[in-house]
Amino acid sequence: MTAQSIETTPTGAASAAPPAIGAVAVAVAEPTHGAEITVPLNRLKASPKNARKTPHAAATIEAFAASIKAKGVLQPPVVEIERKEDGTPTGNYLVTIGEGRRQGLRLLAKRKSIKKTHPVRVILDTENDAHEISLDENITREAMHPADQFEAFNRLAVEKGYGPEEIGARFGVSAHVVRQRLRLASVAPELIETYRAGGLTMDQLMGFAVSEDQERQRQVFERIGPHSPGYAIRRAMTEAKAPMDDRRVRFVGLEAYEAAGGVVLRDLFTEDGAGWLEDVGLLDRLVLDRLEALAEEVREREGWKWASAHFDFPYGETYSRVYAEAVERSEAAANAIVALSEEYDQLVIEIEDAEEPSPERDARLEEIDAALQAYGPDFAYSADELARSGVIVTLGYDGLARFERGLVRPEDMPVETSPEALEADAGVEGDTHGGELAGEGAVRGEEPEADEGLAPLSERLVIDLTAHRTAGLRDALAQDATLCLTVVVHAMALQAFYPGHAVSSPLQLRLGFMGLERLAPGVDDSPAMRRINARGSAWIKRLPSSADDLWSALVALPGSDLLDLMAHCASAAINAVRDPHDRRPAAWAQAEVLATAVGLDMTTTWTATAASYFSRVAKARMLEAVEEAVGKADADRIAGFKKADMAEAAERLVEGKGWLPALLRTVPPVAKPDDVGEEEAPALTPDDDAYSFAAE
Repeated sequence: MTAQSIETTPTGAASAAPPAIGAVAVAVAEPTHGAEITVPLNRLKASPKNARKTPHAAATIEAFAASIKAKGVLQPPVVEIERKEDGTPTGNYLVTIGEGRRQGLRLLAKRKSIKKTHPVRVILDTENDAHEISLDENITREAMHPADQFEAFNRLAVEKGYGPEEIGARFGVSAHVVRQRLRLASVAPELIETYRAGGLTMDQLMGFAVSEDQERQRQVFERIGPHSPGYAIRRAMTEAKAPMDDRRVRFVGLEAYEAAGGVVLRDLFTEDGAGWLEDVGLLDRLVLDRLEALAEEVREREGWKWASAHFDFPYGETYSRVYAEAVERSEAAANAIVALSEEYDQLVIEIEDAEEPSPERDARLEEIDAALQAYGPDFAYSADELARSGVIVTLGYDGLARFERGLVRPEDMPVETSPEALEADAGVEGDTHGGELAGEGAVRGEEPEADEGLAPLSERLVIDLTAHRTAGLRDALAQDATLCLTVVVHAMALQAFYPGHAVSSPLQLRLGFMGLERLAPGVDDSPAMRRINARGSAWIKRLPSSADDLWSALVALPGSDLLDLMAHCASAAINAVRDPHDRRPAAWAQAEVLATAVGLDMTTTWTATAASYFSRVAKARMLEAVEEAVGKADADRIAGFKKADMAEAAERLVEGKGWLPALLRTVPPVAKPDDVGEEEAPALTPDDDAYSFAAE
């Protein structure tokens, strides 16, 4: 600075000014300690004595730049004079305190918001140790409490009318961050004070802030415990609302709900942008309206007698069922369908293997699809069945509509095939022996008089003769195992697929089909029931629509198919439910034996969640499950939680561990001793339980 003159401003600041042309340079005294001077930005340099060695984060530099751009440098940096080895000044100044502000100014200069020579007010320090005051600046200060920041942002929004974008621009943060802080500022004042005092964590406060309903916040605050995590508070705050992944929301769509005036509550504090629908009544109405529209549409299009819509299938109602029959086609039509289907499959393979799209193949696929659609479905209901049956439309667990077709109400069942009529005719179904069956005037136990001619046989004689016939039929059937299998499957299939025709088989085999949905809501949507229903649907397509044709269809099936059908029918009648009002300990024990025999693995169809298990058992059971699944340390960690919070935490801890409660575990089979071979097995004695079973 010896080659320049120093001008002193009225405030005592000094700035470098070039001497007048032709003037003689005059030595000027250096600024004194504590002087406020103005220095060009490009003359400010980072001090090597700065105690902060870790660079400022990019977000911090952005915040400095935004603040300086909006309000200028509010706190002048502290600098010292840079000197050469001989002690003469270099003309630059080293920033001891305020490096972040210097970086913010440099960022503005880089973006052309200010010049590189932008004048910066600084304070000169010539007495203190630069490293020490830099350290002091970073240690002896306390950041503003987050609650103060929330309220300060809210004051800017209320008093000055700044929006999130404006506030964010003035402080170098995103508009989303500002919205989060404004939402936190909307939490009830007493909760904010509790947070200030350390009675709530930030995670808990964010749980309350999911909704701006302060009265609801107070209600939840009164009932939570000090250890309730944020997600549990969030769940309590939204328990009367429909989450975004609710099946009803997936069905009607969020746009339709909002178009109808529905309000969505957004969670500003989760990465996935979770939300809840406030007006559940409106949502239910939209769902039911759409289901009813679909029901009416399918009724008109397909010609059903009736159609109705329900959220869930009305299991309390009694329906029989009719099934679609295979459509008879001409040989030419059948061959054409096969050819088109094969061409379609080949084109799909070619498209998948092709490196580039082919408009020609795509166009041909559309042509084939249209041609196949023109042939109509492979299975269809007859006009008579459509005239007496209907369809029920329900909402599935996946948010898709489900159509249950071919349902017949009791009042629409033909009189001759109603269960009551069949039961009445179960004993004698007609005169099939030349009028020899007992008539109305026959007296039970009396033989007809000799001079009565061809009078009907007495009931007693009919019973006697048919008893002998039954004995002969039993004996003959026992000697034909294949035909016996057909008889068993016929009796089972009548009950499983032809409601009202259970008594049409001479085999007195009665299957008890018990619906499980009324016992455990949601079980019909479980993986196991979906697999069962898929098998049933496949058999429905193979079996004839009329019960009278079932026998001939079964006789034509190979033995392996008969066994598969029998397995399906018999399995549908399994009842291992432990109902305290229907105690069957022997059956329950045998169900365990059966589970071991089939190697039942319940992890493929059931998962332990808060809803399915943990919220329905005592806390000790929850802790037991967590300890078994992941260890005692995790169980001890959640031991102090309230029940609802513990259930939620337990679900998260056991997820993916394959844990099952004792009632769902399968006992592994007991291995036979190696030293006992098949031929060396000991003979059964009358004292053995197995002997008694074999003897029976």
